[in-house]
Amino acid sequence: MADDLRVGLVGYGPAGEFFHAPLIRATPGLRLAAVVTGDPEKAARIGPGVAVVRHAADLHPLVDLVVVASPNRTHVPIAGEALRAGLPVVVDKPLAATAEEALELAALARERGLMLTVFQNRRWDGDFLTIERLRPRLGEIRRFESRFERWRPVPKGGWREQGGPEDLAGLLYDLGSHLVDQALQLLGPVTSVYAEADIRRAGVRADDDSFIALTHVNGARSHLWVSAVAADLGPRFRVLGSEAAYVKWGMDPQEDRLRAGRSPAEPGFGNGEPGFVGDERVPTEPGNYRAFYEGVVRALWGEGPPPVTPESAAEALVVLRAARVSADEGRVVATS
Repeated sequence: MADDLRVGLVGYGPAGEFFHAPLIRATPGLRLAAVVTGDPEKAARIGPGVAVVRHAADLHPLVDLVVVASPNRTHVPIAGEALRAGLPVVVDKPLAATAEEALELAALARERGLMLTVFQNRRWDGDFLTIERLRPRLGEIRRFESRFERWRPVPKGGWREQGGPEDLAGLLYDLGSHLVDQALQLLGPVTSVYAEADIRRAGVRADDDSFIALTHVNGARSHLWVSAVAADLGPRFRVLGSEAAYVKWGMDPQEDRLRAGRSPAEPGFGNGEPGFVGDERVPTEPGNYRAFYEGVVRALWGEGPPPVTPESAAEALVVLRAARVSADEGRVVATS
């Protein structure tokens, strides 16, 4: 294979510093070449051998691939600018505010013959991979319960909590993007959506305690919780099938290990705690966020499709938009 592909990372907040940068560095065939940040403290943490620039456009002559990990409202303009400059793009979730914007970006990428993919890394959570492994044993999945709950009674601040709808702030478009994407991957298209989105903490402007109920075309139902104010955490997954049920407590460990500075390349990095089918402990598949970037390398070398298509990300945005309308209007919303 030729020299490593030079990667330019737009943004060095939590997504850039704790997810994208270490995963890029741990993936054969990629080299982190440049980062966009205007924060001197963040720039000092990036490390040697990586250029630091102030603007996304400054990356274009320096790199072979652009990764957009900036605030949500900037995803579409920055990705579009990179595609028009002739560069393939990875965009952190959510790809866009609406499915229409996402599909416009996808059309631009096709027109330019460039890869566009979306960082839906939770498809590679070990417990989610385990559900796929257990499907024959579970039988027909009738209800999929998924929780991404935390206990953070004191707000952390920042645009995710203080931003408005134009910023795509709040948990529906943050953690909800992951849970909706997993539900669609597991159970397919959705016919209707009901959602509740509440602001529980003083001084917070965006939803921090939300629930989404999906009815799938195949008759299955997904119940999805996202919360920053859950003083007692529920199971991460509870999957009820016609033959058996799977229950898993605790989050996939990869995020905590990335935040602690551990390398995704180290042995056992994605290993997690077991779940249960009835009273039987069942091993959890190793989680593997690095598989996303390995898929990016294969796609850029013409050896496979992108790991996540923008069209599949657009399907999740249809559901999220319906959830937002449902929460605002207090009614079930059809998606077709």
